[in-house]
Amino acid sequence: MRIAICPGSFDPVTLGHVDVILRASNLFDKIIVLVLTNSEKKYMFSKEKRTVFLNKVFSTYDNIEVDSFEGLLVDYAKSKRAVAVIKGIRSATDFDYEMKMSLINKELNSDLETLFLASCPDKMCLSSSMVKQIAGLGGDISSFVPKSIYKDIMSFFEREEKSNEY
Repeated sequence: MRIAICPGSFDPVTLGHVDVILRASNLFDKIIVLVLTNSEKKYMFSKEKRTVFLNKVFSTYDNIEVDSFEGLLVDYAKSKRAVAVIKGIRSATDFDYEMKMSLINKELNSDLETLFLASCPDKMCLSSSMVKQIAGLGGDISSFVPKSIYKDIMSFFEREEKSNEY
């Protein structure tokens, strides 16, 4: 069985993430969508909540599994016998960063390959940061996030708005 990992913070998962994951699921027997924590990032949603969101989004796909992990991606990949890491690329900046990470991962685990999937043109500008910013300012994010988690995300922002009232 050929297993690949799609790692990310997914804070929150966007339709851009979904597109890359579904395209990758056609290339491998199994995809593990892995929620990671980056100590340099500040998260809006807990790791547990992000995992719940992803499980909602991919619950009907037999070859997609969701998990979370703290530690080195290469260690997780080895424990799951994964052969590849899938990274979505929106821009040259993404590619530069992800290429450096892939070289480090290759040094740590020579059996692990990294595959880059270019974002679809209509999702190239989409990021979790933009979704959070738009939602935080009261904008409509319904065309940027999966329908199955849209209400969950919006209820978070509604609670935030109420807690900020005087």
